Amino acid sequence: MMRFLLLFSRQGKLRLQKWFSPVTDREKKKVIRDMTTLVLARPPRSCNFLHWRDLKVVYKRYASLYFCAGLEDQDNELLGLEVLHRYVELLDKYFGNVCELDIIFNFEKAYFLLDEFLMGGEVVETSKVAVRVSMEEADTLQETMEEYMSKPTY
Repeated sequence: MMRFLLLFSRQGKLRLQKWFSPVTDREKKKVIRDMTTLVLARPPRSCNFLHWRDLKVVYKRYASLYFCAGLEDQDNELLGLEVLHRYVELLDKYFGNVCELDIIFNFEKAYFLLDEFLMGGEVVETSKVAVRVSMEEADTLQETMEEYMSKPTY
């Protein structure tokens, strides 16, 4: 089971965080600081897996963002890497070649995509098509609500 998923920039700026187990705010800050420090300090050709405390950490850099996941010790690192890659594919499909600015300005969409794909640290939907359909339905609902709310009431 995945314990957390973090997205941060090459400068160490946190762009997205998702916690799948209860953690105090103080502990979250420590984990974020440790992950950004550990991952950013690694040479470019290093292995994408490392051990930290009682967790396996899997990370992958896509353009200017690092996708970093904390996995239970018994979890498969390659499967964790595949989960990160699938999330990037979902973001790419939705945003059309996703970039850091897409995450910054549309973070609610990035979280919605993540919630359609993962729940409780486990993959709940493997189909990219099903996730895309959910996103389209949510976007349609939002547009309908915006139109409804913009109409004057008499």
